[in-house]
Amino acid sequence: MVSAAVRSGAVSPGPDRRALLAAAAGLMLAAALPSRARAGLRATPRLAAIDWAMLDTAVTIGHVPVAGCELIRYRAETVAPPLPDAVTDLGLRGAPNFELLQLTRPGLILSSPYYTRYEARLATLAPVLSLPFFLPGEPPLPKALDALERLAEAVDDAPAGARARAQAEASLDGHARALVPYADRPVCLVNIGDARHLRAFGFDSLFGSTLARLGLANAWEGRTRFSFLAPVPLEALAALPEARLVIVGEVPPEARRGLERSRLWRALPAVAAGRVYHLPEVNAFGGTGAALRFAALLGTALQAGPDATA
Repeated sequence: MVSAAVRSGAVSPGPDRRALLAAAAGLMLAAALPSRARAGLRATPRLAAIDWAMLDTAVTIGHVPVAGCELIRYRAETVAPPLPDAVTDLGLRGAPNFELLQLTRPGLILSSPYYTRYEARLATLAPVLSLPFFLPGEPPLPKALDALERLAEAVDDAPAGARARAQAEASLDGHARALVPYADRPVCLVNIGDARHLRAFGFDSLFGSTLARLGLANAWEGRTRFSFLAPVPLEALAALPEARLVIVGEVPPEARRGLERSRLWRALPAVAAGRVYHLPEVNAFGGTGAALRFAALLGTALQAGPDATA
């Protein structure tokens, strides 16, 4: 059953042959996933996710969608919780395959304000639930936690949302306790684009919001634009002499070679003092699952010590 809070519409026509073949994986997933109906419970709607944060939220509450967008990249950046191979890839988030989406027979489409231009068309295929996560000037983690319960209510499984939220809050509390010794310095969260520029994550990013939840200060107090500021010149880090520098995601090989030769890089206070840490890829536009992954990786990195190769 779909909550009255979502909007519905009629189904539109017409798949092509290519879409029919591609949709087979999504239809297989429905048969593979556990059935609430077989357990004597009311069946929940088949979910399709256009937005990554909503996809993350659905997986976190245990309701894996039959379809989602940009899944190769999503899997590379998300890692955990894992997404089953049978989930159908609907193509780009900014240009989803509507014919393929229709073939997956969704009962509820998960979207966000990023995709309002598509909402009317999506509503012709199935009810749409659109929740905000990333708004300028607002921390997204509280919205991601709220989304667990809001989505669970929409699919008529409120206990799943309450359970997922309680587990997430407990996990964040545990990471916060473990990171108390590292509250002596602010943390500067960046992603390296090239040897001269970076992205700086502010308080209104998922990473910055999670950092605050963990009791750590964000060294980047400058303005951001839609969760991060880019491109930021490398020399801006010189204004943050006390910070621990945490690089999120892989540094492109060409950028790494450039940094190795850069006198500016070596002269930066955090680099010169050996306070550089690296985290694997994390989905910067995910939901609670991505926030928990970031918290766990940050804790592991800080406790393991700085990157000796930086």
